[in-house]
Amino acid sequence: MERQRSFSVKSTRVVLAFIIITISSAIVFFSASLIKPNSSDLYSTSTDSNFHISDLSPKAAVSVADNLNYSVSPQASPPILTSTHFHPPENTSKVSVFEQKIRGEGLVVKEEEEEDKVIIANLTSIKVIELPSSIGEEEKKKRRIEECDVTKGKWVYDSDYYPLYTNASCPFIDEGFGCQTNGRLDLNYMNWRWDPQDCDAPRFNATKMLEMIRGKRLVFVGDSINRNQWESMLCLLFQAVKDPKRVYETHNRRITKEKGNYSFRFLDYKCTVEFYVTHFLVREGRARIGKKRRETLRIDAMDRSSSRWKGANILVFNTAHWWSHYKTKSGVNYYQEGDQIHPKLDVSTAFKKALQTWSSWVDKNVDPKKTRVFFRSAAPSHFSGGEWNSGGHCREANMPLNQTFKPSYSSKNSIVEEVLKQMRTPVTLLNVSGLSQYRIDAHPSIYGTKPENRRSKAVQDCSHWCLPGVPDTWNHFLYLHLLNKR
Repeated sequence: MERQRSFSVKSTRVVLAFIIITISSAIVFFSASLIKPNSSDLYSTSTDSNFHISDLSPKAAVSVADNLNYSVSPQASPPILTSTHFHPPENTSKVSVFEQKIRGEGLVVKEEEEEDKVIIANLTSIKVIELPSSIGEEEKKKRRIEECDVTKGKWVYDSDYYPLYTNASCPFIDEGFGCQTNGRLDLNYMNWRWDPQDCDAPRFNATKMLEMIRGKRLVFVGDSINRNQWESMLCLLFQAVKDPKRVYETHNRRITKEKGNYSFRFLDYKCTVEFYVTHFLVREGRARIGKKRRETLRIDAMDRSSSRWKGANILVFNTAHWWSHYKTKSGVNYYQEGDQIHPKLDVSTAFKKALQTWSSWVDKNVDPKKTRVFFRSAAPSHFSGGEWNSGGHCREANMPLNQTFKPSYSSKNSIVEEVLKQMRTPVTLLNVSGLSQYRIDAHPSIYGTKPENRRSKAVQDCSHWCLPGVPDTWNHFLYLHLLNKR
């Protein structure tokens, strides 16, 4: 009896202990399930969240923080994100674990279609972090230049790399564009570099450019603004030439405003870089009006030098500047088609007719398999207080216009685009208008002539460009197009 009672008591104790342990475990488990997850889990790199944040170097952290432009609250510092790419979750549920955690913390995550933009907003404090909408630096470097609109960007001061040449290192700058030689002292206009916003464009490489035109003819056709660009190209290429004597003008002509046709040969590359002056691309002439012979513009006939453009491997055209002068704007007894003199013709109509004459010539005389054709858009002028002949000036400008300035697009450029779309021959538009409008500081102003030749400060040049300067960027665009369409 004693043994049986002892066994019974021991069994009861064991059962009681088991029940107590079971109840305790249940309480612990139930309590744990009620505890809210720590907010730091929202930004963890565990596989549960499916949201990975790259490690930050100190340099990257500063760069990203600068771009975010948010004000940091002392109560809670927002996270610094270097990657905004969401990785797909392992499960097939429509609501991810990451999303469940966000909702549990009172946060809302808006996931844009673009992978480069995420907005995280705390509903209680109404704080917003918006990552830059531009693509990342690595992606920017990888993006091919033909996928990038190089006309969108900003001017960046870069005295480490610019200028690409100087008035002393280039013998091809004529008096009208040699601002430093003519006494200009503020030389910051030489150091600005155009920085496209969506791609990392390769720098201009004079040796590569010469290799691309080896054995070819690079021909610029147009007015004095195109001569500006042509001289810039000569200067850029000359920096890669080892022996200066191996570059010469084929007719021994010295570059001046008076003579309009030039051909410079680069012997080591068996190529020529040429310029042919024509203010309108179409023919300037004279016709009898009443009892007098007057100047007219044959908008139905090409310039007489057009036969010399044939056979070029690269053609760069422009016209716009002279279409704003008195005779073209008034259009009274000036425009001619055949034997007909128009008593009055709107300048836009005449400009379009002239471009259609030019486009017909290109379609008839240019073989697209052998020749690349470019048309440069209108370059802006920056006269203040009057026109070029009525006291207009730009002398006081020594900095580009800031980014709040919004460039306009001229009606002439719209007409050019319309005509180019109707052509059989592919023509690349070099759109330099917008980026050039910022550069009010880069014109010769009174420094278009030497001090001893300066007749009056009242006449300033706010149309052409100092060299080195803005036309170097135009040629950089030309280089990029040739580089990626070889």
